[in-house]
Amino acid sequence: MDPRESATIALRSIRSHKLRSTLTVIGVVIGIASVVTFATFGASVESEIVGGIADSGANNVYVFGQPNNEEGFDQALQPVFTESDIDNLGTIPGVETVVPRGRIPVNSVIHRGDTVSVQETTATTPDAVTNETLVAGRGFHTGENETVLNRAAVETTFEENVSVGDEITVQRTDQTWNLTVVGIVNGTRGELPVGNFGPQPEFYVPADPYYQAIVESPSANARQRAYPQLTVVSEPAETLSVTDAVERYLQAESDARQLAPDGVELVARTSGDFAEQISDVIQQITRFVTGIAVIALVVGAIGIANIMLVSVTERTREIGIMKAVGARNRDVMELFLLEATLLGTFGALLGLPLGLIVGWGATRYAEVGFAFAPFWSALAVGVGVLVGVVAGLYPAWRAARVDPIDALRYE
Repeated sequence: MDPRESATIALRSIRSHKLRSTLTVIGVVIGIASVVTFATFGASVESEIVGGIADSGANNVYVFGQPNNEEGFDQALQPVFTESDIDNLGTIPGVETVVPRGRIPVNSVIHRGDTVSVQETTATTPDAVTNETLVAGRGFHTGENETVLNRAAVETTFEENVSVGDEITVQRTDQTWNLTVVGIVNGTRGELPVGNFGPQPEFYVPADPYYQAIVESPSANARQRAYPQLTVVSEPAETLSVTDAVERYLQAESDARQLAPDGVELVARTSGDFAEQISDVIQQITRFVTGIAVIALVVGAIGIANIMLVSVTERTREIGIMKAVGARNRDVMELFLLEATLLGTFGALLGLPLGLIVGWGATRYAEVGFAFAPFWSALAVGVGVLVGVVAGLYPAWRAARVDPIDALRYE
């Protein structure tokens, strides 16, 4: 039978049962659209988060303790990197500066009589504030009663926005600090790129005099400040070599190696390392959720198989006439298989744009950039067509095996 004639007969059969064919195609459309939506949204979230991480501090090497088990998480936050470690890391070729970061527990912060509960402030050095992140004012000076706030702390924490030159009061259990706001920043150098994905209020104070985590330095035989995290800022072209040198120092010469608790591994990570880890996690979640959406495609396949079996039964006499005038089993099978394939193809062609539209809407709601997922979209369309083929195989085989004599007597 001529392929064009087969296509004409198949389309005529589909049009003659518009409602039934439409309902069957809808099942495939929902399946394809679900796969494309979840895949597109996953790709968009991955692009937004991973892209932001990779672009933030590309020449930063983050040094911290990594727990080997769940019980070691609190231990990994202990201050183990001493001032001697900071000085030694600063002598590595290619290192511009080393920025320590420590946390100081506090109870509350007061601005113009408005008291808000705050759990901690960040203690660091003046090198943490750069011109690139400074919005207004300047960075704080070591040894001064000064503080720098990020925009979230300035705009959302208190009833009245904080301005450069304002006074704030930081209250601890046993101390009260009166600090002058000297700067407002978008962020600081040294922040872990995966610390917070949303804007969180941050209050930065100079480590000297406010940070008082003191340990005995094994190398200096003296009591020194120690921090739970350091950021080694390298020259842009030297990041890889600096990372290797930092890792060697941590394992061989550092005070932190002797001070770190059991179950805590000292590591040096770049933004690219964090981006790769986050990307793997998001891809796994996307594959899992998209796999669930494939269930809708299975339902669509069952719908196609069902309508084709019904069609075989309804058209038994027609099949007998076709065979009586010379149609071969292969021609009959080709006709019904083509009809099932067309249903799957229609569903795929309609499901793809619908999925992209819904995915775009999801990215607007989540306020992330839209990113197309070509692999999943092509796979979804291919599976939609394949669903039609597979679902139509048995009905087509059954139609081809109809006995022409019995078919002509069928009422």
